[in-house]
Amino acid sequence: MTNPESDGGVPATQPVGANIDAPAQVPPSPHKGMFGVTGSGDVSGFGGLVRKRATTADSSRPFGGYFDEVYDALEEAYPGFADAVERVVVDRGELTLHIKAERIAEVAQIMRDDEALRFELCSSVDGVDYLGSDPRRFHISYQLTSMTYRRRARLEVAVAEGQTVPSVTSVYPTADWQERETYDMFGVVFTGHPNLTRVLMPDDWEGHPQRKDYPLGGVPVEYKGAEIPPPDQRRVYQ
Repeated sequence: MTNPESDGGVPATQPVGANIDAPAQVPPSPHKGMFGVTGSGDVSGFGGLVRKRATTADSSRPFGGYFDEVYDALEEAYPGFADAVERVVVDRGELTLHIKAERIAEVAQIMRDDEALRFELCSSVDGVDYLGSDPRRFHISYQLTSMTYRRRARLEVAVAEGQTVPSVTSVYPTADWQERETYDMFGVVFTGHPNLTRVLMPDDWEGHPQRKDYPLGGVPVEYKGAEIPPPDQRRVYQ
């Protein structure tokens, strides 16, 4: 059923009751969600919760906020800036400087000591394994905070299997156990670390549990007469 005329006397073609402001259809997503959900972009499996994909593309200037000031200060203070910084990414209100692995300790020193930067605190060193999607599968990120200027920035390095990363413990002592944990979970070796040993797993443990190719393992569990198989034998992982 359609309206014979619009308010202006022109025949209307919009069906009565149709939602003129209906949102456009979301294109299919190539990513798989929980419980085997595919195609919807819903990564929860419950419906309607669509995760925005983070960008890794090099951002263009101006970056916005204080990010341009940090970039300019580092470029001015560090002679090897052009060779050390691979790209700059601004996404979701965060600044990430992608650094060549062999230069990370030098950049960290400048980030801490330069008067225009003053990133005095390294609050976290952690890793991600991009197995199969990046030849340099291990990405190590350093979360830095300037308590002087109330600013935050992230340094990130990417390394391939067997490639080492210089330790930043001489610059940020807080990185001591954090680098040990990254080594323990991912197997990335930090050269120059004062005591690079396991911190979570036993010393004689084989493998690194947060690598994507590490087996899930587990044991079956009995519950009210039923047996729940270990994680690597459950349907969703088959």
